[in-house]
Amino acid sequence: MKKNHLEIEYKTLLTETEFTHLLGDFSEVKPVSQINYYIDTPELDMKKNRMSLRIRTFDEQAELTLKIPQEIGNHEYNQSLSFTEAQELIKNFSLPDGEICQLIAQTSVPVQKLAVWGQLSTIRYEKETPIGLMALDENRYADQHDYELEVEVTDPDSGKIAFHDYLNSKGIRFKYASSKVARTANSLRPAQ
Repeated sequence: MKKNHLEIEYKTLLTETEFTHLLGDFSEVKPVSQINYYIDTPELDMKKNRMSLRIRTFDEQAELTLKIPQEIGNHEYNQSLSFTEAQELIKNFSLPDGEICQLIAQTSVPVQKLAVWGQLSTIRYEKETPIGLMALDENRYADQHDYELEVEVTDPDSGKIAFHDYLNSKGIRFKYASSKVARTANSLRPAQ
């Protein structure tokens, strides 16, 4: 877990066939299971303030993450949690002390109204590549099941070109992928 950093990433949705094809590039990687629990107020105050808040749990640890969009990428703030702390927060959310609490307190978000509203489970294959940190994900949320490829880069321009070159080399057409939190929220909206 990186503590606080600027996250610049590119991603594409994948078909199941494309995902299976790319698994060969990650054959030496042990997959990690993680669950994202998304947090907001019933009035979506976090979203209105252009921020997202989640708890991500792993097998034996967890983290609280606040993402704030920047001109390029998101500034990501991470706070370590024990697995037990995370389970308590998921059941009965109360913003723990720390930098994330201080940042949200500077906004109009009523922190006492924050609660977990959705979750997304991922099986992730992650490795460093010449392009950047690449993650091949299989995601399940609500009644949805999807696949995506993400890469975290340091330079937005050369990273984007390298990512698209990689996709082309694998015969994969780029397919826009909204964020995991946005896809989860959209899956929970009633049909119009």
